[in-house]
Amino acid sequence: MTTMVDVARRAGVSVATVSHVLNETRPVRPSTRAAVLGAMDELGYTHNTLARSLVTSRTRSIGLAVSAISNPYFTEILQGVEAGALEAGYSLLIADPHDDPRHECKVVRLLHERRVDGMIVAPSAEPAEMVEYLGRRKVPTVFLDRLVGDGHDQVCAENTGPMRQLVEHLAGLGHTRIGLVAGLPGLSTTTERVEGYREGLRAHGLPFVPALLAGGNSEAAGAQDATRQLLAAAEPPTAIITANNAMTIGALRALRELGREVPRDTALACFDDFSWAELFTPRLTAIAQPSKDLGAAAVRLLLERLEEPDRPPRTVRLPCTFVHRTSCGCAEPAPPTRPAAPQAAQERNRTP
Repeated sequence: MTTMVDVARRAGVSVATVSHVLNETRPVRPSTRAAVLGAMDELGYTHNTLARSLVTSRTRSIGLAVSAISNPYFTEILQGVEAGALEAGYSLLIADPHDDPRHECKVVRLLHERRVDGMIVAPSAEPAEMVEYLGRRKVPTVFLDRLVGDGHDQVCAENTGPMRQLVEHLAGLGHTRIGLVAGLPGLSTTTERVEGYREGLRAHGLPFVPALLAGGNSEAAGAQDATRQLLAAAEPPTAIITANNAMTIGALRALRELGREVPRDTALACFDDFSWAELFTPRLTAIAQPSKDLGAAAVRLLLERLEEPDRPPRTVRLPCTFVHRTSCGCAEPAPPTRPAAPQAAQERNRTP
């Protein structure tokens, strides 16, 4: 088996220098570092990360606790976290808390017992016990997508403004009864998106009607029931907004079951875009969140915390994008017109 002594001999340096390159315990000249890494490649040397962790008290690993990993939104966040972690030389340990506060505490504790250097957590609707556990043990942590209050490092998308934009867009098309299928109570995303919904109504002088707000619990089945509830009202909405992509699927199922065509019978817009939204007929008007960027930003914030443990906590918000398609009732945008060729080019292309 190749050892550090073999690497040092091939690179023409001391064993201590090889150790400094591997463990980043002292600056090493770029040329010397390149020689050591080249010797490692030639000899097929594999660094013992466990031994390194005993020396440095770091495992170069990050714990990621994110619910509903099968959800395309969180899958893209995971891709952003993974890319950022790998670029910085960290590995990931991943767990799914299932949005259950008790299970959340269990998986966070298990990740902590694996000696991760820090954690990125998408908290449940009742995160107090988990937050207290991490705080008491001073585990460097970034909360992702959902906020848990001041005093913590957090990364999330803008929620209130983009939801208001969806409401104002539908109101501008003449809709005066706009329904909302809201997410799981207790989540900051749910609270902020409901506030954006109410702001959008106020901006157009429309009253808030409690019967037009139904809870979908952030899942497809709940949204299916909520959409049925909205459309069974004495005065049903002419347009519906769903507050995440899983609930969009549930709403579409309910609309299909009830024989309601989108957007002819009920206009539809959704918070969260996803890769196959273009494939629906009609194509879904949506708010697109910067999922991968959220994941990458969470890694950056955690690495900053690891380097500066005493710096003030930060909350980072990233903007969303309004994706205008046709489920809201707008006409399909015309395809771009190909510009006419300049006269000289037309002359050259004529057949003699």
